[in-house]
Amino acid sequence: MTATSAKGQGIEYADTASEAYRAALQVIESVEPRIAEATRKELDDQRHSLKLIASENYASPAVLLTMGTWFSDKYAEGTVGHRFYAACQNVDTVEALAAEHARELFGAPYAYAQPHSGIDANLVAYWAILATRVETPGLAEIGAKHINDLSEADWETLRAKLGNQKLMGMSLDTGGHLTHGFRPNISGKMFHQRQYGTNPETGFIDYDAVAAAVREFKPLILVAGYSAYPRRVNFAKMREIADEVGATFMVDMAHFAGLVAGKVFTGDEDPVPHAHVVTTTTHKSLRGPRGGLVLATEEYAPAVDKGCPMVLGGPLSHVMAAKAVALAEARQPEFRTYAQAVADNAQSLADGFVKRDATLVTGGTDNHLVLLDVTSFGLTGRQAESALLDSGIVTNRNAVPADPNGAWYTSGIRFGTPALTTRGFGADDFDRVAELVVEVLSNTQPAAGPNGPSKAKYTLADGTADRVRAAAAELLDANPLYPGLTL
Repeated sequence: MTATSAKGQGIEYADTASEAYRAALQVIESVEPRIAEATRKELDDQRHSLKLIASENYASPAVLLTMGTWFSDKYAEGTVGHRFYAACQNVDTVEALAAEHARELFGAPYAYAQPHSGIDANLVAYWAILATRVETPGLAEIGAKHINDLSEADWETLRAKLGNQKLMGMSLDTGGHLTHGFRPNISGKMFHQRQYGTNPETGFIDYDAVAAAVREFKPLILVAGYSAYPRRVNFAKMREIADEVGATFMVDMAHFAGLVAGKVFTGDEDPVPHAHVVTTTTHKSLRGPRGGLVLATEEYAPAVDKGCPMVLGGPLSHVMAAKAVALAEARQPEFRTYAQAVADNAQSLADGFVKRDATLVTGGTDNHLVLLDVTSFGLTGRQAESALLDSGIVTNRNAVPADPNGAWYTSGIRFGTPALTTRGFGADDFDRVAELVVEVLSNTQPAAGPNGPSKAKYTLADGTADRVRAAAAELLDANPLYPGLTL
C-alpha cells in the first residue's frame, strides 16, 4: 500500500513520520508551547470530525513534512533560470520538478507552479490573457517593444484597453465561483462581467443558452468551472462556443482537478485538451498542499511564466516542493483508484439522500459533490450547517439556483467526498452518512426571531446530537485518519 492509496494514506512510513512529528513538536514546544498544543489538537479534531467539506482533503505526511524545510527561507522572484536573486539553483530544481509532474500528470504543454492559491492562479491567468490578447498587440501597433518604452499618453491608452475587456462565467447561485468576475472579488473590478446559468427546471447547463449569451456579449474570456455544480461539463462544447466569438477559453478546475488527474474525467470532460488556459488549486480533490497551478497552451505560456512579478510576490519554494511531492503521488496508479472512489462515493451519498426523500439540486451527481436543498426540511443553509456541526458533521452552507435566502443564509448544504474517501470510506459508509444527515435535519426546527422564524437560530431535538456523534464515531474509528501516526 502506498501514500496515494484510498485507505491507509502514508501507513507504510507511519513510524518514521511519527518520530519526525514528535521531534518537531518538541522543538516547537520549547519556543511556543501553545502552538504545539494547537497543532496536536487540530489533528485530534480532524480525526474525530466527519469532514464533508468539498474543498478540503487530507494531504499525506510526505506532503506535509515537505513544507517544513529551509526552502521557506529563500527568496526566488522570477522563474526557473531567470531569478532576481542569486543562489536559487535548488529552488530551480524544485519548481522545475513541480512543473514537470504537472505537465505529465495532466498532459499539458506548459505548467506554472508558483501561484499561492486558486485566486492567485486565476489572477495570473487573467493577466496572462490580457497581456497576450491586449498588451502585446497594443505594443506592436505602436511599434514599441516594452511597456516602459511608451509615452504617458500611449500608456494611458493601453491601460484603458486593458481595463475595458469582457469576461463571462457561471453565476454564483448555479455553482460558479466568486473569482470568475463577480464584483466583491478583484476579478469583478477588472472586467465587464456577465454570467450564464443553468436550466431552471433541470439545474443542468444549457449549452444552447450559453452560446446565445456568449454571442450577444462577445467576451474576451469565457470561463468554465465550478465550486458547487454537481455535474460534469462538456468542455469541448464550451470551447466551440468560445471559438465562435474569438474568446479565450479558460477553465478553473480547482474542485475537480483530482478527477481529471485520476482519469475519471476524460475526452470532452477533460478540460486540458480543450482550454487555452486551465487553473487549479493543489489541495481539494488533488490532495496536495494549499496552493495553485496554471496550465497553458504554448500561445499563453510566455505570459503565464511572468506571473512573478506580474501578479505574484516571491514564490513559496517550500510549498512548491510539497506540490511536486503531491503531484508525484497523483501520478501513481493508486491515485486513479482513489479518484474513481471519490466519484463513486458521491453517487452513493446522493443515492442515500434520494432514497430518504431529500431534495438534491439536479437530482443527483456525477462528480465529487452533492448539493442538498434544505428548504424541504424547513431550514436555511445556515441553520442546517450549524445543527450538523453540533452533531459532529462538518459541512458548509451553499446557495442553490435562484436562492430565496441569498448568499449568506442560503438554502443549501454542499457535501464533498474527497476527504472521507481518503480515510477509506466506501459506499455503505456514505449511505450511513446520508442517513445521519437526514436524521439531524429532520430533528431541527427554526427558532423564533423578532419578526417570525429566524434564519440563523434553531433548536435541535434532545439527544439527536449525541446519538449522531456516537454513530459518526463508529464510522471514523473504522476508517482512521493517518493510521499508525502517533504523537
